[in-house]
Formats: sequence, C-alpha cells, structure tokens
Amino acid sequence: MKKILNITLLAAALSISFSCSDELLQNNGVSGESQPTDEFTNAQLEQGALTNEEIPAAFITGIYAQMFQTGTGGTNLNHDDFGQKGYDIYGDMLCGDMALSVSTYGWYRSDITEFQAPLDFTRGRNRMVWRYYYRLVRSANNVIQTLGGNDFTPETDFNKHAMGQALVMRAHSYFYLTQYFQKEYNATEEILPLYLEPIGSNLPKSTAAEIYAQMEKDLTDAITLLNGFNRSDKVQVNQDVARMMLAYVLGAKGGRDTDVATLTQQVINSGNYTMLASGEVTNGFSDYSSPSWMWGVDLTETNELDLVSWWGQIDAFSYSYAWAGDYKAIDSDLYAAIPNDDTRKGQFYNVSTSGRYLQPLFKFFASSEIGGTSRTVTADYVYMRIEEAYLLNAEANAKSGNEGAARTSLKALVERRVPDASYVDALSGQALLDEIYLQTRIELWGEGKSFLAMKRFKATTSRGDNHLSFVGEAIPYNDERMQFEIPLDEIQNNPFISNQNQ
Repeated sequence: MKKILNITLLAAALSISFSCSDELLQNNGVSGESQPTDEFTNAQLEQGALTNEEIPAAFITGIYAQMFQTGTGGTNLNHDDFGQKGYDIYGDMLCGDMALSVSTYGWYRSDITEFQAPLDFTRGRNRMVWRYYYRLVRSANNVIQTLGGNDFTPETDFNKHAMGQALVMRAHSYFYLTQYFQKEYNATEEILPLYLEPIGSNLPKSTAAEIYAQMEKDLTDAITLLNGFNRSDKVQVNQDVARMMLAYVLGAKGGRDTDVATLTQQVINSGNYTMLASGEVTNGFSDYSSPSWMWGVDLTETNELDLVSWWGQIDAFSYSYAWAGDYKAIDSDLYAAIPNDDTRKGQFYNVSTSGRYLQPLFKFFASSEIGGTSRTVTADYVYMRIEEAYLLNAEANAKSGNEGAARTSLKALVERRVPDASYVDALSGQALLDEIYLQTRIELWGEGKSFLAMKRFKATTSRGDNHLSFVGEAIPYNDERMQFEIPLDEIQNNPFISNQNQ
C-alpha cells in the first residue's frame, strides 16, 4: 500500500510540476516545483506503466482532480479559480446569457462582465485560463508518455483505455483554448503553441488548422482505444464523451455537419442515458447519478471544497456569493423568450420586485435553505448531459439540410419541456436554426455551453436590462471582447510569441 501511495502522490506531483524554475508559462504553460527524483525517474515510470496499471491510473486520476481543484489557474486567493466550472462561468457571462445582476463583492465584474481581461493582456484572468488548460495538457502528455508516447498503441486493454482518456483530455483542453483564444476558426491563423510532450522547450504558435487536426486525431484515436471501456465512475471520460468532444470540435471548425450528426446520433443511439423528464428540470442539478449526466464528478467532503467553488458562486442555497450579494441570474431577454408553459421557466425566481429576480433558485440548489447550513460542498458538478447530444444533432442536421432529422431530435427534447411541441414540425430554414439555438441556450443555461453555441451559430448577443453594464449593446460573436488575450507571462517568457491573436 505504501508503494501504491507513493506512485499516486508522485503522479499528482508530476501533473503540476516541470523541470526548471522559470516563470509561469514557460515550458508547456505551467509552473511549479522541480520534478521529484527521489523515488522514480520518468524512464522508470514509463517502463513500469507497461506492467503496473496503478501508475497510469494515478496519472489519470490526477487529471480529473485538477478539473475541480481550487488554484489550478495559478492563484492562491482568487475565489473564481476552481477548475473547469470556473471557466464555464466566464463563458456564460461573456456571451451575456448569465447576468451579474447584483455585485457586492466584485467577483467577475471588471475582468469578465466589463470585458477588461479580453481587452488587456496584463489582466490576471487571461493567465488563469491559459494556465489551467495548459496544465491539463501537460498532465495528459505525462500519461501519454508513460504509456509509450504519441505513436504507440498499448497492448493491454487497461492501458488502451488509459491512453484513450488522456487523448480525450488533451483534446478537451485544446478545444477550450481555441474557443477562448481565437475569435473564430481561421485555418491559417497562428493561435496556440501545440505541446505533445510533457517536457520540452517553448514552442511558437501553431495554426488553427494544425491544432484542430491534432484534436481530431486525438479524439478519433481515443474513440477506438476506448472501445469496450466500462468506466467505474462518471468522472472518467468514455467513448460517448469522446464522440461528443469530437462533435464539438468539428462543429466549431465548421463544414463537417454530417460528421457531427453521425457522432451525436451514435451517442443518442447508445441507450446509455435518458433525457430529464419535465418534472426533473427543477431537481437541483446536483447529483451525478442522474441518468441524463454523461460526464460529471461526485463531490464529497474529502474534496474539501467550500465557498471557492462553482456552488459557492452560483447557488443561493449554499454558503455562497450568490446568497450573500453577488447574484447571478438568467439574462432577462432570454428569460422572456421562454414560453410560460415551459417547465424550464420555473427554474428561475420570477418575483420582479426582489433583488433575487431571475436567480436560478429552482434549477441549481444544494440544500433546502437560502444560505445553506454548511460551508462544505458535496453537491456534484455536471460537465456534459445527453441533452447536448440531441441539440447538437439537431443543429448539425439543420445546417447540413437534413431538416427532418433536425426536427426529430429537437422535438424529442422540446416535448419533454412543453405540453405541445407540435410547432416544431412546421419549422424550416433559418426559423429552425433560430429555434435550435434558443433551445440550446434555455436548456443548458448556467452549464457553460452558451458561449460555445454563440460561436457555432455566429450569433450577436445583446444584454437584457438586469445586467450591470453594456445593456442593449449588440456584441457579435467575433468581437474583441469575446476572446481572451495571450497573457503577459507567456509574452515575456516564450521568445517565440510576441503578438496577440487577431
């Protein structure tokens, strides 16, 4: 047991460290202590991983842990630095679907809702986004190296599945980097360094075409490697999540709508998940055992999350900023677009005279009392739901001209939300696309998907009157304010990068 523990601790250390003491973004985008050398060398780990399944398992566990750990964006004090769900909030706020309706403590206000970070590369939120995703890239590269490297196919099923998970997580991280650091897909634009090894010299920016090609390769390989993988926990990515990630990548790139439709239909046809019924959309979204959740994490007291967490920012029923004075609410215009007989309208507090107006009091809740009774977070995080597959399938089919299939997928969801979904049958052309986009924003509100949809649909957003700034201003998807800046640290420490993306 002691040896197993040492391996696990070493894997965790390697996942956040690098081999020199240079500044933050030098050497694959992450900083930390020098690599420990008192127990195993990298060569020993690589050799051992071929026969000892505990080694790649520990590395994989370390990747998933970073998705919900605090401080993974490189700060010690920021209460918005808590992994993937933190950047989901960034996206939801940038696109305007999530309003900061009351600001007492100031989190998110200047850098995000007032766009100071996307307009100033010296602002720390640029650094957080960059560091977090490149840290995950490095961790995935550690796994890939211990299993033989990028061009090696492991022999055992366990190691194939570990390799597949690492490839998905590398592609997942690069996908979010492309979404946050490029305005829209431009094949020839140089946008990001492409690191495929855990340790190495700084690299110049690769083109979007090169980044997307690598993501597609990683995910296509992962789908094959994950064949037959029966995961023990939804925190692990499986073949269905890999297909969905590939669908998101191809959807963001554009021009591959039939492939996106095929991938999402395969996920739908898997029969592994069930969309939420009408009465379940106000169930709190806090239990990862939900049959609609494809990917999520079961948080417990041992994870030691508290105020600094997604629940600590969004949920008024937790000990949270959303309870104490930093209210996050659905955009008032988006709320008005939800039909009155749609069960999802009941997710939001609709007393207009209250300061809590349009908070998601009945979509997300971790307890039965405003303010909560405990500072310890045990409510779960959702990363992906089966509803995303239906919506993305409808979108891809509509864009490719297969409108009948698009209506079928869209109606399958809508009929679970409204008493009469027959209106979907008459939709076509732009009206059909508009409805799919609207349903995506309504269904997935607060789950970090609105920003991605805004870019795919090339939409222009306009903030409702419950925002604190830029109310009514039209902001297109490719506006400068919809893209983070390459951070100051990277500009200073990587000699190959001296300019921002256009």
